[in-house]
Amino acid sequence: QVQLVESGGDLVQAGGSLRLSCEASGRFPSFNTMAWYRQAPGKQRELVASLTSGGSADYLDSVKGRFAMSRHRLGNKVYLQMDNLKPEDTATYYCYSRIYGVDKWGQGTQVTVSA
Repeated sequence: QVQLVESGGDLVQAGGSLRLSCEASGRFPSFNTMAWYRQAPGKQRELVASLTSGGSADYLDSVKGRFAMSRHRLGNKVYLQMDNLKPEDTATYYCYSRIYGVDKWGQGTQVTVSA
C-alpha cells in the first residue's frame, strides 16, 4: 500500500519562505510524476505544481517565479520550495501521484500566511 506523507506546513509572515516535503512509502515507482495541489476554505482544489518523471516542472501562473518543485535523488520524495509567500497562498497543500492507475493523495499540510 503506497502512502504519501506531507510535512513542512506552518504559519509564516508574508514575504517569508517554507519548504514542503512529500515522501512516498510502500511500493512506489521511483521518479513517478508527482504534483502539489492546494485548497483554501470555500475554494476548489487547484494544481500548484507538477514534476514529471523526466524532470519537467510546471506551475500555476500565480506561483511562477516564487515556488519551485524538486525531487530527491532517490526519486521517492519531492519538495515544494515556496518563497515570497503571500496571504493568498494560505491553504492546505496536498501531495498527489497517480500510482499504477490509482489516484493517491496525502493527508495535507496547512500553510498559513499572515499579512
